[in-house]
Amino acid sequence: MALIKLNDRAVKDVTQFGSISSLGSLVHISTATASASASIEFTSGIDSTYKEYVFYFVNIHPSTDQVNFTFNLSTDSGSNYNVTKTTTIFNTYHDEADTATSLEYRPNADLAQSTAYQVIGDGPWGNNSDESGSGFLNLFNPSSTTYVKHFISDINFYYFGNFTIRSMMAGYGNTTSPINAIKFQMSSGNIDAGQILLFGVN
Repeated sequence: MALIKLNDRAVKDVTQFGSISSLGSLVHISTATASASASIEFTSGIDSTYKEYVFYFVNIHPSTDQVNFTFNLSTDSGSNYNVTKTTTIFNTYHDEADTATSLEYRPNADLAQSTAYQVIGDGPWGNNSDESGSGFLNLFNPSSTTYVKHFISDINFYYFGNFTIRSMMAGYGNTTSPINAIKFQMSSGNIDAGQILLFGVN
């Protein structure tokens, strides 16, 4: 069988790529800052303007030890957060002592046609003064009246036992009604500090 050698000169010799701006850009919509907040809600800014929205989490710090960061969706501007969801989630972790590592599916943190709050970063999280979590959640085409509403998240946080945990979650809201609000909260206690920034993808 003959071997095929790929000629990479085409990439090496490129002098310009054309309009990179056509790939899209982030448009800042709003920022919410937690201060011993029971929850953070975005009840405006999620509409048909953009096909994708990104929520950035910056140093989310819980007031209570050994809790999880969660979210839920709304189709009625935040009157109810009860969208039916099916999700999957897995973690990687590594401890400070370099004695424990893992890559694992987290069956206790996923949902199967449930209206419950979905975990973003299955931990639990620590609440010491230097402990927090940061990452993002993407929500796709929330105003569609044809398709279910897909979302993915990727977050890294300080586990209360001196671990770094990267937690990746994905799923869909099983509704063809437009999603127009989202709520973030800890599984118990307040969001003591941190910011959530909402962007639209243009």
